[in-house]
Amino acid sequence: QVQLVESGGDSVQPGESLRLSCTASGSLYNIYAMAWYRQTPGNERELVAGILNTGTTNYADSVRGRFTLSRDNAKNTADLQMNRLKPEDTAVYYCYLVQENFEYWGQGTQVTVSS
Repeated sequence: QVQLVESGGDSVQPGESLRLSCTASGSLYNIYAMAWYRQTPGNERELVAGILNTGTTNYADSVRGRFTLSRDNAKNTADLQMNRLKPEDTAVYYCYLVQENFEYWGQGTQVTVSS
């Protein structure tokens, strides 16, 4: 079994920054990808940024150039640095991991951007 624990969610003003952290634990042996998704009420969960075991990253158009995803394979962490936050970034952010065709989700952390 794999557990994902997120941290770093907070309430900030537009233009400020936040760093979300995801730590994976448990039976980890061949992680294929880690990612961050977000979801707002009434909407589907959407991909924010993902990183493969090769180091290849992918970003949603809405966050490209503002958010940076980094992964520490030794620590099994995936951190999302979010700069120049906008009110439309407000959502619950979820960490996601794929290993051997199994998918795992964290419980989510709230990010609120409001003046």
